[in-house]
Amino acid sequence: MSTAEQPASGSGRILVFASGLCGAAGVALSAAAAHLGGAFVGMVASFLLMHAPVFLAVGLVGANRILRTASLVLLVGLVLFCGDLLARDFLGSRLFPMSAPIGGTLLIAGWLAVAASALVRPRS
Repeated sequence: MSTAEQPASGSGRILVFASGLCGAAGVALSAAAAHLGGAFVGMVASFLLMHAPVFLAVGLVGANRILRTASLVLLVGLVLFCGDLLARDFLGSRLFPMSAPIGGTLLIAGWLAVAASALVRPRS
C-alpha cells in the first residue's frame, strides 16, 4: 500500500476533515461577501482558504508531533478568530469576550510552532 493509500491517523483525519470544511466554508463565504457584504466576511473567507491547504498537507503527510500539534493549534485559533468575526457580522455580537484576540494569538503561536517543527531532528 502506498503512502497515499494508507489511512490517516486520528489527528490526520481531523485535519483532512477540517481542510475540507475550511475550503467549503471559504468558498461559500467568498460568495456571501460578494453578494451580501459584511465587514468581516471576506476576511474570514480568506483566512479559511489560506489555512485549508495547510491542514490537508499535514493531515496527509502525517508529519512529526510538533507539526501535528501546531496544526491543531492553528485550527483552534482559526475557529475562535473567524467565529468571532462571523458572529459580529451575522449575530451582531461577539462569540465571547476576547475570542478574536485569543484566536489571533493562537494563529501566531501555531505558525511559530510550524516553523519550530522544522528544527526538530527526526528520531533514528
